[in-house]
Amino acid sequence: MTTTLETAPVTAPSVETLLDDLEAGRLRAAEPDTDAPDGWRVRPEVKAAILACFGDRTMATWSAGPLTFRDRAAVPPRDLADGPWRIVPGGTAVRRGAHLAEGVVVMPPSYVNIGAWIGEGTMVDSHVLVGSCAQVGARVHLSAGVSIGGVLEPAGARPVIVEDEAFVGAGSALLDGVLVRTGAVISAGVTLTGTSRIYDLVRERIIEGTPDRPLVVPAGAVVVPGARSVPGTFAAANGLSISVALLVKDRDARTSARVALEDALR
Repeated sequence: MTTTLETAPVTAPSVETLLDDLEAGRLRAAEPDTDAPDGWRVRPEVKAAILACFGDRTMATWSAGPLTFRDRAAVPPRDLADGPWRIVPGGTAVRRGAHLAEGVVVMPPSYVNIGAWIGEGTMVDSHVLVGSCAQVGARVHLSAGVSIGGVLEPAGARPVIVEDEAFVGAGSALLDGVLVRTGAVISAGVTLTGTSRIYDLVRERIIEGTPDRPLVVPAGAVVVPGARSVPGTFAAANGLSISVALLVKDRDARTSARVALEDALR
């Protein structure tokens, strides 16, 4: 990878240390903590430090093969020439400060932003966005067209977290600090925000997130898109409904078989 700077960047050594620590997984924007709410502790000082990287407005141009990138000098694309991962050719970009564990596969074109953490053996399929500071566990499958929202402001907000062994179906979006527990299955086309509701048909309850405590998808839940009628005479007269998320079952052997990824593809 070659780099061309318009002017010499004002990059403090601490910035390079920050990016190196994030890439190595020594530092995370959020980390497991059994004493914290929902088992995750947010590190606002890490996100604040990442945000400070953008204070250097020096521009730079990078070339990697046939691709050219132009961005802030302090947050360049990551050099992916060597590492225990597969980055399949076709236009993928990974920013400095993103952690890729052993066995991660990224299909093109995809984008992994600064501060993101992706665990071992995870598949990032085509047209996937892994946003800033998002935490994605081990052996997760992010199917084609999935959007994992990023968060840098406010600094204390929880990033989107997807725990180990989860499956996120094609075209789904996880936003605003949603926490997807271990082994959960999000079917194709489901959109969940931090304040979304999930209608649990198994236990006949409503799971709801708030701005202070974003939505938590239970471990092993199978969530699919659904709809419910909109109240009011106008809505009734026009047959209107609104999309909702339905928890229709708990993950079982049959579900696991349907979402399994062939080892050869990894």
